Amino acid sequence: MIRVTVLGGGTGSFTLLQGLRLCDDLEIRSVVTMMDSGGDSGRLRDEFGVLPPGDMRRCLVALSDESAIMRDLFSFRFSEPPLQGRSFGNLFLLALTRVLGSEQSALEAVGRMLKIRGRVIPVTWQHAQLFAELDDGNVVEGEANIDVPKHDASIGIRRVYLEPRVEANPDALNAIETADFVVLAPGDLYTSTIANLLVGGVAAALARTRAPLVYILNLMTKYGETNGYSASRHVAQIAHYSGRVPDAVVVHSGSIPPHLVAKYREETAFHVEIDADHLMALGVRTIWSADVMSSTSLVRHDPRRTADVLLNLFRSLGKPAADDVPNGCRSPASQPEAGGRPILGAR
Repeated sequence: MIRVTVLGGGTGSFTLLQGLRLCDDLEIRSVVTMMDSGGDSGRLRDEFGVLPPGDMRRCLVALSDESAIMRDLFSFRFSEPPLQGRSFGNLFLLALTRVLGSEQSALEAVGRMLKIRGRVIPVTWQHAQLFAELDDGNVVEGEANIDVPKHDASIGIRRVYLEPRVEANPDALNAIETADFVVLAPGDLYTSTIANLLVGGVAAALARTRAPLVYILNLMTKYGETNGYSASRHVAQIAHYSGRVPDAVVVHSGSIPPHLVAKYREETAFHVEIDADHLMALGVRTIWSADVMSSTSLVRHDPRRTADVLLNLFRSLGKPAADDVPNGCRSPASQPEAGGRPILGAR
C-alpha cells in the first residue's frame, strides 16, 4: 500500500482526489487548508464560530465511494431564499458538529457515511485569517479578498502570513512524515497551497519526511495572485515558505484550445510558462511533462489523467520499490491514459 499525502484545498484538491480515489493500493491522506473566508463557509465561520467546512466537504465528496446521489446531495447548493447560496453539505457538517460535540467527530462521521477512500485531515483545528501584503505596502485581510480582489489586482503580492499564528493538527504532521509521497495539489498558489505551509509545524514536517515532494503546476496564472508567474516563480514561492524545493514538478504538455485561451485572457489569466532551465537551477530534480488537461469548458486538470501521471512519476522516482506502485487507475469511462515523460529525469 503506497501512502500518498495531498496538501491543498479548493477545486485543485477536489480534482486530484477524484482521480486518486480510482487508483487501487493507495492510502490517501488529504491535508486541507482551513483559511476559507468567503461564500457559505465564511458565513458559517462568522455566524457559528466553526472552522470553514467547504474544503473539507469537497475533499470528502471527492474520495467518496458512496452512490452518486449521496455525493450530489453533499455538493448541493440552494438557489432560493432563505437558504440561497448555502451548501447542504456544509449545513450538515455544522449540525453534526452540534450533535456530536466536536468538528473532528463530525468529520469522521461524515467520512464513514460517504464511505471515503482514505482520510480528510484539516491542516489545523485552530482559527486563523490569511493576510497578503502587497508590493505597494497595503495589506489585504482574508482568503476571500485575496481570491476575489477588491483592490487593484495588478499589484503583486509581496508576502502572505497568518494571524494569529496557529499550530498544525498532529494528524496532518503525521500524514506528511509517514508518507511515501507528498503531493502539492494544483490550485491558487497563495490561498490554497501556501496557506497550508504557513501553519506552524508543516514546514518542519516537510523537512523531516523522507518522502519525495511533488508539485502539480497550475495550468493558468491567477489575476491578483500570480500575475506573470512562470513555473519557476511558482516553485520559488513554495520553496520560500516550505523551506524545501519540490523534488518533482508535473507540467502540462498539451495545447490549450484557442477559444479557451481567449476566454481566460479576458480574465487576465494566461498559460503558465514552463521555464525548465530555471526550475533546474532552483534544484528541481524531475520535470514530468504530460497532457493533463480536461476536455471541458474550463482549463482544469483531468482527474484520471493526472492520477495516472502521478503513478508513472512515482514509479520513476522509485520510492518505495517501483513494483509496489499500482499500474493504473480505474476509469468510469473509456479514456486514454496520460503517462507523460520526463523533461528532466529522476535521479
